[in-house]
Amino acid sequence: MPPKAELKSYLTPDELKQRYRQASNTSEARRWQLIHLVAQNWTIKRAAQAVALNYDYAKEIIRRYNQEGPEAVPNRNHKRQGSKRSLLTLDQQQELKQALQLPAPDGGEWSGPKVAAWIAAKTGRSHVWPQRGWDYLKRLTDSQ
Repeated sequence: MPPKAELKSYLTPDELKQRYRQASNTSEARRWQLIHLVAQNWTIKRAAQAVALNYDYAKEIIRRYNQEGPEAVPNRNHKRQGSKRSLLTLDQQQELKQALQLPAPDGGEWSGPKVAAWIAAKTGRSHVWPQRGWDYLKRLTDSQ
């Protein structure tokens, strides 16, 4: 049987359980659950299998947790990608939000492709995928 992993006691098993149940997304929840299981004396290999993670990745999660603490568990790339992938500045988003309160340029309802065309024209891009238009349409109309 593989040796049990050493886990620094930043959080109690109950606190770890609470973290995985309240995680903002499933990937983060699986990382917290992995740490929770290891804190309960599971091997990394067995815990990785239980939460469907690659064994090497699971070892990396445990290593980062031991070195950096709970701050190492959330996906750090998720925050960076969001800002890098933003098509519109905050001012442009406000402008689009105001435009969405009026009929679309063709007189009909706003749709993902229509918002994508608006974004392309506003930003000078040759193409914006309709799904990105839909994402902005949902985000800006749901926040009203």
